[in-house]
Amino acid sequence: MTYIHRQIESKVKSLLATFPSLAVTGPRQSGKSTLLIQTLKEYKYVSFDDPLFRDQSLSDPHFFLDSIGAKVIIDEIQLSPQILSYVKMRIDRERTKKGLYVFTGSQQFSMIKNLGDSLAGRIALLDLLPLSVHEKKVALPIKNTLDYLVDACLRGSYPEVVTDAALESGAWYGSYVQTYLERDVRNIYNIGNLRDFQRFLRLLATRCGQILNLSAFAGDIGLSVPTIRNWLSILEASRMVYLLPPYYNNLGKRITKAPKVYFLDCGLVCYLVGLRDREHLLKGPMAGALFENFYIQETVKFFLNRGERPPLYYLRTNNNLEIDLLIEGPVQTLLPAEFKLTKTPNLSMGSNISRVKKAFSALPFTRGVILCLADQAIPLSPEISVLTFDHFIKTLETFIKT
Repeated sequence: MTYIHRQIESKVKSLLATFPSLAVTGPRQSGKSTLLIQTLKEYKYVSFDDPLFRDQSLSDPHFFLDSIGAKVIIDEIQLSPQILSYVKMRIDRERTKKGLYVFTGSQQFSMIKNLGDSLAGRIALLDLLPLSVHEKKVALPIKNTLDYLVDACLRGSYPEVVTDAALESGAWYGSYVQTYLERDVRNIYNIGNLRDFQRFLRLLATRCGQILNLSAFAGDIGLSVPTIRNWLSILEASRMVYLLPPYYNNLGKRITKAPKVYFLDCGLVCYLVGLRDREHLLKGPMAGALFENFYIQETVKFFLNRGERPPLYYLRTNNNLEIDLLIEGPVQTLLPAEFKLTKTPNLSMGSNISRVKKAFSALPFTRGVILCLADQAIPLSPEISVLTFDHFIKTLETFIKT
């Protein structure tokens, strides 16, 4: 399979020059092991999927660590978490040395806890999501916002479906969901009824881009609110979904305080809701939500690929005045963005941004942006611009440096 270079590669190298160890987490099949093998060619690679390595680490951890040496990638670390205590001792003996151990695994919810407990202060953490638009451009003839949207929804962004044109994406996602349910959800969290959990996952997909209402979900599935909250935390921890928090700093009771829910891969949403063709994607009832989801997932990747927490929010008042996305920049400046699934922008599309700026004039807003399917970036008014996806990414790069 062709290797596509990842934007996070430079961050991997810079953190290994600073920390004695590094962990790369992310959803199953996002390319973690391939990234590390291709980027760190001088490192030895071992996986605890191999029974020999796993048995050695359990029966004689000192011998195991002696045999693999330093500068090593250890995959599927969650299968032998007790080795981390011995890794800690070795790091502490050689605190001046950097980049000794790199860990990864497919069950990041248990993995992160073990790593955090054992190697606190000694390890850096990175999240790797499926391919970004920029990364996919190398492998696919996609060139504008509409192309990016359609490809992200109908093909998906996981490396295997992107690089293997002969692979039927629906069949791949079906296998992916089943593997996720059987190996992660059942084995780690001991979910008793996988059918109910899968119903919840599909229902959540139909409501991507909406404000989260736990009571409504619980009522629709016939389960308790604590159960739904627990299941949502599983999906969030496994990087299936992203909860966009509301921005309500010092804004009082006028603001909605529940998060909005998005998936971190539009291809998975389309598989779960049964969207398979371009016409239903662009003209169906979920078109606007999927357009929003596309922008949210790519913005999250933009920050994670730089090793940064995504400073993303939305704002909605109790009288339904809403900004789809607020991005917090340096000195707490706020970049407001609205999503519009159209190729023909007009002045009225900036009204929410203008009204919010007026209503909350004390907030440090920058020039607002309308994100739509227009073929080129244009100024819409003195305080609002229409941007293509590519121009939006360039705007983000400038915004976070100012």
